[in-house]
Amino acid sequence: MDLLADHLVRARATGAVFARTVAEPPWGLRLDGSIQLSVHTLVRGRGHLWLDTPGSAVELIPGSITLVRGGPNHYIGHEPGAECLEPDEFRTRHAQKSPGDNPQATVFLCGAYQFSGDVGSALLEALPQVMTLSAADDDPLRDVITLLSRELVRNELAQQIVLDRLLDLLLVLAIRSDFRRSTTAPRWYRACADPRLGAALQAMHENAAHPWTVPELAAISGLSRAAFARVFREALGRAPMQYLTEWRMTIARDHLRAEDLTLPQIADAIGYGSPFAFAAAFRRYHGEPPGTWRQRERSAAETRLLTTHHGS
Repeated sequence: MDLLADHLVRARATGAVFARTVAEPPWGLRLDGSIQLSVHTLVRGRGHLWLDTPGSAVELIPGSITLVRGGPNHYIGHEPGAECLEPDEFRTRHAQKSPGDNPQATVFLCGAYQFSGDVGSALLEALPQVMTLSAADDDPLRDVITLLSRELVRNELAQQIVLDRLLDLLLVLAIRSDFRRSTTAPRWYRACADPRLGAALQAMHENAAHPWTVPELAAISGLSRAAFARVFREALGRAPMQYLTEWRMTIARDHLRAEDLTLPQIADAIGYGSPFAFAAAFRRYHGEPPGTWRQRERSAAETRLLTTHHGS
């Protein structure tokens, strides 16, 4: 598995289409900044998207995809600065419309992604706040947008499954497209394309439990120990063993947060000979033992859940 696929699988992105809408002007929708990643595409008509100030609006047109990373609230409407309703009120107001009723109506899809764990957060942080992608004729992204548009004007059985899968494809192609051309793509993404480092990075990610050494990783890369250590540090900004420890701790945090493995199982999964060795390494890295960290995360998650429930 390549590193981008590994990150996406570990991030466990879940897609949910929460609005397929036909809206006649004037219209506007407010979307909460707690949504980690929103995906917007127009099937027909025109729209605008902006963050806190309408002056920052980008135009939404059919055939393009706009992704918005969580943080500030964002708004979409028939024109910049349009009055924007909360999702429930918006859906109620526009629920009875069908695409054929008014040729002036805008037809659009909003998708929402939530990611679990630190791997997903790191992927999102590498993306710009607002990213608009327009696909070239030979780009597979255009094919997905076309399929999405066709699916949305039908009312077929199992439509939700098709939309979810297309949304998954959309996300992967969008991230891949952005990372390919971005100067802020994660260092690991750029490094895995380097023939001197790709194989070693993949080996570390595929088998974090292996007792890797710098000479062993250098041999995989076909470099001397000194050359490998130098090239690795230049590309990743840290020594190979430091990178490996950080990756192991990332996996450990995600398992602790998910509560899907016991401490001995986590220790085994990331290459520590015993729960005591793992606990010592975790304490060195995070300043507290893994059990304490897990309890604090659990309490924070329960507080967020109560706050969200109370707010709704």
